[in-house]
Amino acid sequence: MTISTALHLDARPASLAQAFDQYWHARGVQDLPALTDGARTLTYAELARETGAVAASLSGRDVRPGDVVAIIMSRSLDAVVLLLAAIRAGLCPCVFEPRLAPEEVGARLIETRARLLVHDAEHAAFVESLPISEDTTTLDFARLTGASYFPPVDVAPDCPALLLFTSGSTGRPKVVQLTQAALLNNALGVLEHSALSSNDCLLHVMPIYHTNGVNNQLFAPLLAGSKIAFCPRFRAEDMPELMTRFKPTIITGVPTMYSRMLAQHFDSAVLAGLRMARCGSAPITEALHREVETKLGCPLVISYGLSEATCTSTLNPPTARRIGSVGKVLPGQTVALRAADGTMSHAPDVEGEICIAGPNLMTGYLGSDDATARTVADGWLRTGDLGRFDDDGYLYVTGRIKDVIIRGGENLSPLLIESVIVAQGDVVACCVVGRADKDLGEVPVAFVVPKDAGTASAEQVQDAVRKRLARIYVPHNVVFVESLPETAVGKVDRKTLAARLADGYYEEKPAVS
Repeated sequence: MTISTALHLDARPASLAQAFDQYWHARGVQDLPALTDGARTLTYAELARETGAVAASLSGRDVRPGDVVAIIMSRSLDAVVLLLAAIRAGLCPCVFEPRLAPEEVGARLIETRARLLVHDAEHAAFVESLPISEDTTTLDFARLTGASYFPPVDVAPDCPALLLFTSGSTGRPKVVQLTQAALLNNALGVLEHSALSSNDCLLHVMPIYHTNGVNNQLFAPLLAGSKIAFCPRFRAEDMPELMTRFKPTIITGVPTMYSRMLAQHFDSAVLAGLRMARCGSAPITEALHREVETKLGCPLVISYGLSEATCTSTLNPPTARRIGSVGKVLPGQTVALRAADGTMSHAPDVEGEICIAGPNLMTGYLGSDDATARTVADGWLRTGDLGRFDDDGYLYVTGRIKDVIIRGGENLSPLLIESVIVAQGDVVACCVVGRADKDLGEVPVAFVVPKDAGTASAEQVQDAVRKRLARIYVPHNVVFVESLPETAVGKVDRKTLAARLADGYYEEKPAVS
């Protein structure tokens, strides 16, 4: 019996901790490889034992269900073991980003009210230098692995199980709190929709402080009996060797990562083993989508979701993906479009704000009731993204409310302008932002990464938009840049571009007449 078969049994677990305990001990699963970094491999039986030992040690530290465990460790199998162990123990892990300044780490320890801080040997001196509250106990991970028995823990579905810092480019990031039930709901939905099984090997190169790297790339495959090849942080030049070594059936990333992989050479036999490539966290152009599929020889499956809804809410079926769409709604969730009058609709070809409901929603932003109330109301998470459904229930993201450029009273979607500009063969990437204008209120400005800076022409960019869209969409200025700023997880940092533009950081081309 495989894990994927076990998921269809009547006794559905109530928490992610219970799911791990059930599935990792299922007959036929224990000897399968669960995690490997190339030098060290853990079977599911060994993963159960190691996480159980650490969970027992954590549980013996005068903690209560839902207490926060701050994790300051290098990217390693040990960090994954600790993350999983904390969940099994009914605690609430929070993986801190690497290379944060001591002041920021101190602020985050206070914000999360961390009861425990666990570090590895590499971060021992750093942690020792921090001004840590007496309410936080500091532990060396090496001292948590000695326990031999972990008694079953009855973890409540509503127990806090994960904290995630949202990636904000201005102001302080908010802290999203997710429950055991939310994590389980997301994992089972992803598992069912993407047909994960014990035949799959997932190549993991994304951060584990980010929702995608944890929920989609650890929790879901570990409930399917899949193998996870846990590799160093993504570098495009490393991908051919990693794929040759681990022979994955699934790779996953963001559009920037796939764009950088296009210049690499991959063994055709290795590519033949790929079942799908997953992509999310940021919009992808149709041109890049097709290029990536041609390069990899498998479907590029686009998904959509937010940390506030655990991770993934819609996903293209691997065997029936639609280019331009972010897919269909996952089982266990509801997605609807909110009109200006507040009504919710699932009707096709009607644009509205994408809203999400279901047990996958966060309990709120930690310590920020006002921000929570602005984001979640009447059981609906307001994403701030605009979208529409087609006749078959595929969702298309059409823009973002906050990014909409209001030019002379007309709402302009930056995403629409960007899609036209990038469709040109001489453009690598593009981002359109609004700039204040005394006459029109706001006007669009295009930041363009050209393939050949020597032949790049602002007039050509503007003409391309003029031929496809109404005149109001034509960028008033075109700024050619070598690259676009990115957030820590590879998204184009639109806010930084807009701020730099407002501050006069960029030299602009002459305005449109």
